[in-house]
Amino acid sequence: MKLALVGDIGGTNARFALWRDEQLESVRVLATADYPGPEQAIRAYLSELGLAPGAVGSVCLACAGPVDGDLFRFTNNHWRLSRSAFCRELQVRELLLINDFSAMALGMTRLRDDERLPVCPGTAEIERPCVVIGPGTGLGVGTLLALADGSWLALPGEGGHVDLPIGSPREAELWQQLYRQLGHVRAEDVLSGSGLLLLYRTVCALDGHEPRLSSPAEVTAAALAGDAVAVAVLEQFCCWLGRAAGNNVLSLGARGGVYIVGGVVPRFAELFLASGFTRCLRDKGRMSDYFEGIPVWLVTAEYPGLMGAGVALQQALGRS
Repeated sequence: MKLALVGDIGGTNARFALWRDEQLESVRVLATADYPGPEQAIRAYLSELGLAPGAVGSVCLACAGPVDGDLFRFTNNHWRLSRSAFCRELQVRELLLINDFSAMALGMTRLRDDERLPVCPGTAEIERPCVVIGPGTGLGVGTLLALADGSWLALPGEGGHVDLPIGSPREAELWQQLYRQLGHVRAEDVLSGSGLLLLYRTVCALDGHEPRLSSPAEVTAAALAGDAVAVAVLEQFCCWLGRAAGNNVLSLGARGGVYIVGGVVPRFAELFLASGFTRCLRDKGRMSDYFEGIPVWLVTAEYPGLMGAGVALQQALGRS
């Protein structure tokens, strides 16, 4: 494949890299707020590397949101993209747009052993689906399937927008507090960076604490320092993530394994590994035994979405 460019564009950051010989080169992270659109961000990226538009023949962008048609509106930032205008402006021959969690799922196929931590032991059944789920700016959910020809299929979806699952009286009380603020309560409303702060404020309101933390980073830092309220918030966050992941496993028959990804959970990995995540993952009544033997990993790789975008481009151009 000729020199190509891959991007992983979320709500806050856009990650770009060159893709050559099935490897990432020259990774850069740009703030989406600093550019009016993806064309301007990519021009700045290429300029930094001394490359002009037209230097890359193919581009794959992993984008947050459903991908369809010529015009794409990014879900969690102000950017818009017209496929035809993009290709003209940057002199690109092939443009592949894929859902960001399709890219994340494909990135799991290139993980090294030191880029994931075991959460639940087990043996992946290679012919069965894998669930890829992770809180970041939003909550992403993807499905990964191994195909008979050795390639991979990533199924896009909008699983972060399903209803927040309720599995205990305490969670029902928290849900009622959330419902009074939001109306419909999505999983993403809690299981995301901003959702962590919302959950903290909701716990404080329910339990009569004066909220003193004002950002997700402060909640995480307070929990790591032993603050009892913040620890309880992270514990509930992990339990809800377990319930959401478990629902996906049952819906998909995902005995191929579960990958926990995204930028939020690795920041408190030790607390996560000691949390009620596994208990809530498997808390499915008569179907609880279904989870025996399904492996779960916490992914610590730095750029799995970019790697997955490269894999998608390889497969799309028939060079895998």
